[in-house]
Amino acid sequence: MSLVSLVITLIVVGVLLWLINNYIPMDGKIKRILNMTVVVVVVLWILNTMGLIDSLRGIRVGR
Repeated sequence: MSLVSLVITLIVVGVLLWLINNYIPMDGKIKRILNMTVVVVVVLWILNTMGLIDSLRGIRVGR
């Protein structure tokens, strides 16, 4: 994935999240959960896109 595609995707996700936060009435707790979920999913998606998650699969903790 090119850098331009990555930036455009991040902008689209950010704008959609902003629209949801501003124009859809929700409780503050639900908005917080939604925001954190989107941030975690986007970070995992970026790590997967850059190939960093594949290298983490080989790490073992414990036996």
